[in-house]
Amino acid sequence: MGKTVKISGPLIIAEGMADSKLYDVVRVSDKGLIGEIIELRGDKASVQVYEETSGLGPGEDVISTGAPLSAELAPGLISGIFDGIQRPLTALYFQYGSRISRGVSVNNIDREKKWRFVPCVKVGDEVGEGDVLGTVRETELIEHRIMVPNGVSGKVESVEEGDYTVEDTVAVIRTDGGKKPVCMLRKWPVRKGRPYKEKLSPSTPMVTGQRVVDTLFPIARGGVAAVPGPFGSGKTVVQHQLAKWAEADIIVYVGCGERGNEMTDVLNEFPALKDPKTGEPIMKRTVLIANTSDMPVAAREASIYTGITIAEYFRDMGYNVAIMADSTSRWAEALREMSGRLEEMPGDEGYPAYLSSRLAEFYERAGIVRILGGKERTGSVTAIGAVSPPGGDLSEPVSQATLRIVKVFWGLSASLAYKRHFPAIDWLISYSLYADRMKDWFDGNVGADFYAYRQFVMTVLQEEAALDEIVRLVGMDALSSDDRLTMETAKIIREDYLHQNAFDDVDTYTSMKKQYLMLKLIYEFDARAREAIGNYADMNAVLATSCKERIGRAKYIPESNLDEFDEILKAMNAELTALAQGGEE
Repeated sequence: MGKTVKISGPLIIAEGMADSKLYDVVRVSDKGLIGEIIELRGDKASVQVYEETSGLGPGEDVISTGAPLSAELAPGLISGIFDGIQRPLTALYFQYGSRISRGVSVNNIDREKKWRFVPCVKVGDEVGEGDVLGTVRETELIEHRIMVPNGVSGKVESVEEGDYTVEDTVAVIRTDGGKKPVCMLRKWPVRKGRPYKEKLSPSTPMVTGQRVVDTLFPIARGGVAAVPGPFGSGKTVVQHQLAKWAEADIIVYVGCGERGNEMTDVLNEFPALKDPKTGEPIMKRTVLIANTSDMPVAAREASIYTGITIAEYFRDMGYNVAIMADSTSRWAEALREMSGRLEEMPGDEGYPAYLSSRLAEFYERAGIVRILGGKERTGSVTAIGAVSPPGGDLSEPVSQATLRIVKVFWGLSASLAYKRHFPAIDWLISYSLYADRMKDWFDGNVGADFYAYRQFVMTVLQEEAALDEIVRLVGMDALSSDDRLTMETAKIIREDYLHQNAFDDVDTYTSMKKQYLMLKLIYEFDARAREAIGNYADMNAVLATSCKERIGRAKYIPESNLDEFDEILKAMNAELTALAQGGEE
């Protein structure tokens, strides 16, 4: 047991801690505040405390638990709302009210609720780590798979269907070292990545239903993406949309240093949202970790690691998991504050020199992997982190360190946001390094022309950016007919395709088939219009055609009425062909 000698906000220096280890969890003072050892010098330990330290003084007891900060993994995670160190906020609310008292101790996972365990193995079967022993129906959408613990292998000696709490023994495995009882509850150190057989190269897209993402800057399943942007550019709404609609089995949403009112929106919205595929509430496949900006700053770091550990746990069951971290900048600010209190040598803009390695540690735990167990199975974790650079300056250290790690960059633009163009992803600065690798998938599953249409869109938008300078100087009338048409096509792409209304029941989500049909309409309009202009049709007549207006309304066609696209295409071809023939005459 040690004693405090210095208290500096969330940092406490304690002496008499020679028997402790780095990253051990400690309890501070008679209030039992939770902390974690982050530095050891002789018998002195630096402890970051995850709760408010006001009122503490020198001489307080500091007791090490001898164990690292760990996440509890068992049935009861899905639909749960936790704080940064995985305390269940709902249970705390019913026990302590709307303000969490300091030093409160509550089980992270309900120890009394009984779950129906259905075995997948029988007595006498040989099993190894990662093999599925049985399943629990956690929600209507998620089947929780109870796996053989890490480092355990042998023969099943007993297993029986029944109702069990997470601490009850559900199976007994005879190992070389004797009998090993297995319960549903696991603990795993949050800073340590969970093991797997092999990491694979991501090659399948995670479809999000957001047109600018899926068409121009797709993310692979098991990939990593960053969403940087200034205040008010829509980072949080983009992440909400991805959490709602992305093609992932399970969503882990980490509000790391988020404003309390935004986390309240998430907590109110998610239970009311319906899963588009099943009609069930999305909360039935979601884990929320809420660490708001008024909570102690040290817990921000823990919340990121807690979230990725829970994501890896479900990955090991064979699920495709998406983790949203909002925002890594506020986590980096917490690192900077703790580094300053530790009196470490500062790096760029006061951030610690290990900022890049800490960010890499987090993002590198994403990926698509071949998971442990006798059967050949894969699971994935896709990580999407929001970055909040001060003043939208992407040259600041957190943005630059993140860009060196991620392969998808959705750069949000304040100017697009001010024009009410959402999602405000700037197509001139964003990129996806997965796009070319996934070409075969898109060609085979969406349409053979999909990548040609995508290239057409990118080319038109870049040509528009070049022509925009001329238009500003001498006006639209100075452009040739072809260039005027390029500007009009770009306008259709921007306003009718890339602009998407998150609050419209139809426009909020667009399937890949509908995206393909919308792109085909725009491509065919541009091609037929160029033919008409080449045959001396009047430019104003081309731009006044009714089909142009119908293309603009196409995004509001429900997924059940996609046959309407064929009608629009036929009408458009007829109208523009007539103009071309009239121009010839």
